[in-house]
Amino acid sequence: MAAEKKKYGKIYMLPCPISEGNPYDVLPEANRAVMARLDYFIVENVRSARRFLSAAKIGRPIEELEFAECSEHTSVVDVEPLLRPVLEGRDCGIISEAGLPGVADPGADVVALAQRKGIEVVPLVGPSSILMALMASGQNGQSFAFGGYLPIKPAERAKTIKNYERRAIAEHQSQIFIEAPYRNDKLFEEFLSVLLPTTRLTVAVDITAPTESIRTLSVAEWRKAPKPTLHKRPTIFIFGI
Repeated sequence: MAAEKKKYGKIYMLPCPISEGNPYDVLPEANRAVMARLDYFIVENVRSARRFLSAAKIGRPIEELEFAECSEHTSVVDVEPLLRPVLEGRDCGIISEAGLPGVADPGADVVALAQRKGIEVVPLVGPSSILMALMASGQNGQSFAFGGYLPIKPAERAKTIKNYERRAIAEHQSQIFIEAPYRNDKLFEEFLSVLLPTTRLTVAVDITAPTESIRTLSVAEWRKAPKPTLHKRPTIFIFGI
């Protein structure tokens, strides 16, 4: 008789508000119901995850919950122990610092390992600043690529930007990027310096917050326009033709 296959827990990908301006009471009730029955969470930042779950009013004391942190500093070797409770049959939620877990987020390493081990991963509905910016940008939504973070060194970054611009022109493909909030102003100036005057650049700031702004101009127009204040504000950059 064949041995019975061990039953693993499930991993739920739990979106959280992109900005503090987004009210927690708009969370889908289905998401809230899932969060209410979980007691183990793998999170990018324990403090913000606890704050999120508390504000979401999941109906149980936060002190009863167990948290394991998976950040950009977590090594590949340290990821496997995070899944031990799931392999023992316990369901788990993954929470990013903001937005969708697993997208430009270290939680992707946990999911990659879970997929290799045959653990079921369930994505829940929630906000994605990347897609929301694209929706409102007027850029090509039929073909687009998320480039994530650009290189930090100026020469390498400029070369990479030009490479992406050539792709945008050749394939009519929108190119989407993010940056550490304190480096946003510098990257914006770099785009204005490196990109062709006719390239269209979208700057999407504080998506879902009361201060939200999503604006698309040609690089030539941006060079003449008042510069947006981007320092320490969540920003998505998109360029295309």
